[in-house]
Amino acid sequence: MVSLLKVNHQQHFAVFSSGIRPNNRTFHRKSSFISMSSRSPTTIQHLHNTVSSSSNHNLDIPIMVNGCSGKMGKAVIKAADSAGLNIVPLSFGSAVENGKTVQVCGKDILIHGPDDRENVLASVFDEHPNLVVVDYTVPSAVNDNAELYCKVGVPFVMGTTGGDRDRLYKTIEDSKVYAVISPQMGKQVVAFLAAMEIMAEQFPGAFSGYSLQVMESHQTSKVDTSGTAKAVISCFQKLGVSFNLDQIQMIRDPQRQLEMVGVPEEHLSGHAFHMYHLTSPDQTVSFEFQHNVCGRSIYAEGTVDAVIFLAKKVQAKADKLIYNMIDVLREGNMR
Repeated sequence: MVSLLKVNHQQHFAVFSSGIRPNNRTFHRKSSFISMSSRSPTTIQHLHNTVSSSSNHNLDIPIMVNGCSGKMGKAVIKAADSAGLNIVPLSFGSAVENGKTVQVCGKDILIHGPDDRENVLASVFDEHPNLVVVDYTVPSAVNDNAELYCKVGVPFVMGTTGGDRDRLYKTIEDSKVYAVISPQMGKQVVAFLAAMEIMAEQFPGAFSGYSLQVMESHQTSKVDTSGTAKAVISCFQKLGVSFNLDQIQMIRDPQRQLEMVGVPEEHLSGHAFHMYHLTSPDQTVSFEFQHNVCGRSIYAEGTVDAVIFLAKKVQAKADKLIYNMIDVLREGNMR
């Protein structure tokens, strides 16, 4: 007997199933599903207009996107521009990018290399005292960049994965700077992660003895293991599953992504397909969790929500300094 709940949201969906696993081991498969919608399009548009008028237009938020030459950085700039945020025409990049100009949304953005970044950022912060920095650079730059933002005192949203996360949090705590830190900016994916954490907290050991298979597919430019996969695996470990991170099957080869994973060809350069498959000790029961994202708009829109959220916290002089995307979701003021 198979029970199945499948929730669709544009390019993202999650699958929960129990039963015998089919022989087809690809991510993309056809199945019957229950589709649920709690708001009509008219209601959604009304909420969007209400939030936009009450949130975006009352906050003049200058945003500096570091890593603007990358696809994620460009996607964030486009989403921020559409939301009415003020794009600062400066960005930090690598040494080879120093002095180059990137055009996004009709704006020329000048890239500064590693030299003299502190003075540049301090000058921008003086000119825009309510500045929020967004970081979509590379894993190796996470800690140095965070230390720079904290030294200057600029609130920031860290969307870059990797780096020493314990050091990252300590840097922020010591500096008293406001920040949103999340390896996953997709709001719907974060909601799924929150549900996983609730299950792990309330039902520890529920999957004791089960074996776990994890497969994640991303574009070839993503060099590190998915932070989302790590978070989900952590929940399964709390649920009693024995699994090491080196057991994750990372797919970065475009041909395998097309043939085995089922990634649409037009999204090979930007996607995130995840599958988690659990099997009982006697092989008679299986559960599968799956979420697939094509493109980057889901992350860019979530990042803009995080920027607006953080600007409000700074403006309100909130006691809490470090936030994540679950905090943004709980606020309930997303566009």
